[in-house]
Amino acid sequence: MFSRQAKVITDAAGRRISTTARGYDVLRDPALNKGSAFSPAERKALGLEGLLPPLVTTELEPQLELAYQAYHAAPTDLAKHIYMWRLHDNNVTLFYALLQRHMLEMLPVVYDPVVGEAIENYSEVMTRPRGIFLCIDDPAGVEGKLAAFGAGPDDIDLLVATDAEEILGIGDWGSNGIDISIGKLAVYTAAAGVDPHRVIPVVLDVGTNNEKLLNDPCYVGYRHARVGGQDYDNFIDAYVTAAKKLFPKAMLHWEDFGSTNARRILGRYRDKVATFNDDMQGTGSIVIAGLLNAVARTGTPWSEQRVVVFGAGTAGVGIADQIRDLMVRHGLSKEEATRRVWLVDLPGLLTADMSDGLLDFQRPYARPDAEVAGLARTRCEAIPAAETRWPEMSALRAAAAAKGGIIDLATVVAAVKPTILIGTSTTPHQFTQEIVGTMAAHVEHPIIFPLSNPTLLHEATPTQILTWTKGKAFVATGAPFDDVVLDGVTYRIGQANNAALYPGLGFGVIASRAAMVSDEMIFAAAQAVAGQAPEASPGASLLPSNAELRTTSSVVAIEVARTAIAQGLSHEKPDDVVEKVRSGQWWPVYCPVEAV
Repeated sequence: MFSRQAKVITDAAGRRISTTARGYDVLRDPALNKGSAFSPAERKALGLEGLLPPLVTTELEPQLELAYQAYHAAPTDLAKHIYMWRLHDNNVTLFYALLQRHMLEMLPVVYDPVVGEAIENYSEVMTRPRGIFLCIDDPAGVEGKLAAFGAGPDDIDLLVATDAEEILGIGDWGSNGIDISIGKLAVYTAAAGVDPHRVIPVVLDVGTNNEKLLNDPCYVGYRHARVGGQDYDNFIDAYVTAAKKLFPKAMLHWEDFGSTNARRILGRYRDKVATFNDDMQGTGSIVIAGLLNAVARTGTPWSEQRVVVFGAGTAGVGIADQIRDLMVRHGLSKEEATRRVWLVDLPGLLTADMSDGLLDFQRPYARPDAEVAGLARTRCEAIPAAETRWPEMSALRAAAAAKGGIIDLATVVAAVKPTILIGTSTTPHQFTQEIVGTMAAHVEHPIIFPLSNPTLLHEATPTQILTWTKGKAFVATGAPFDDVVLDGVTYRIGQANNAALYPGLGFGVIASRAAMVSDEMIFAAAQAVAGQAPEASPGASLLPSNAELRTTSSVVAIEVARTAIAQGLSHEKPDDVVEKVRSGQWWPVYCPVEAV
């Protein structure tokens, strides 16, 4: 966001910035600062003579080389993360130019997975405060705090908000979760060209149940147990109401909410405002993109797929929902499609006799008692609720242990003979050689997606899966993995990274000014990502490379905008959607700065 002293002007002469700021006020504004790239005329007009060394660099290149050297001088990934965000605090354009040039290398450092380490150490590593901190102890102040950002109704395209209850597999981190919103917006800009000066990161601080934070004198957030119930819903409503009043054209993105809250919030607002939950819709869609290619390569129709999802949380059930909806597109009824998906979690296979303990969104997938009556149960230990982020699942596992055990993943795979096996469990090494071998014995080309991340949480490695299936499996992962060479074939491992989908989806919503984010728009995004993968050949990836995020995001944005227009959801209907997307993208290049 530019300060009130600056204004962006775009006309036939190009893009330039006019500002009333002078001297150090220019250099201290990361949206204005160009460092050594200020021209002699700009230095004179802006009062910078003597405040900069005499070297004038008319291009980014020398600065990029120096910044890249400094990045590599940082001794750890966390130190590199801190360096990058301090660079952002000094020079936004240089930050994004460096990130775009080294996208594959730097994206995991700027965002996932290193951002998780930064969140765990937020009070020690925080640099300049960025974004808006809203707290449930002051719901009446929400609008005023959003207004303090200083933006007008036409100035903001996108807000990313989190309550930080379920951060990246590390759990509840309260107000520290602001870094998730900040990092997510950085990916929107780097991958899709969303203007970084037209976005707002938000943390919705409702307290935390993280005892480490509550007892840390340096914790920056609301020192209170998590607040729920009607007070929570009223707080969320205050945020949505204020955001839409102040920024009526903006899309609202929800990130890393707990599963129950995530679904309730999306269900409440998705028909009223342009809103999107990446954990539910983005994760499901990027997996669908990989599955579209995998299923096409197997030749087995969608109506005949049998799917086991291991991990029945926000992501797992979000994936299950989108698979079910895709089967419906291919001719099955919703009930028939639901019956072709099996969910397994801590209490084993989710079954109808667990109904009272299941979350609302899990219940449709619970298997009838008669269906599972003959399945063997494996003895297990109950897991105390304090040791899991899923107290409901812990209670069900305790009940299953009392009944003689759970219907475990191996039993489910042997009984169901799935064609597709998906892991979102964040429990490593669960796709064993026995389980994969059982699946491969009944399916010529099993589709196996171990999606848990970061890397150490994978259910199995691509090397293991491909070795155990003699190269017949189709594999995509949630974390990045190297290519696998087996029997002379190089297998490119596609990463089901949401970054290939949500930035383009968001930009398509922005370009079309869509009134809502429909299921059709999300499916269009998945199809667009699938279409950017390499053509089918032995070992070919099921998904496009993250090195091509800018191209993939542009294609996604175009298809999403076209779908919004076709559905009558667009407030803008450009004659040329391709040109609308192209011309609207922000690029990290220096533009002239004029003194006024």
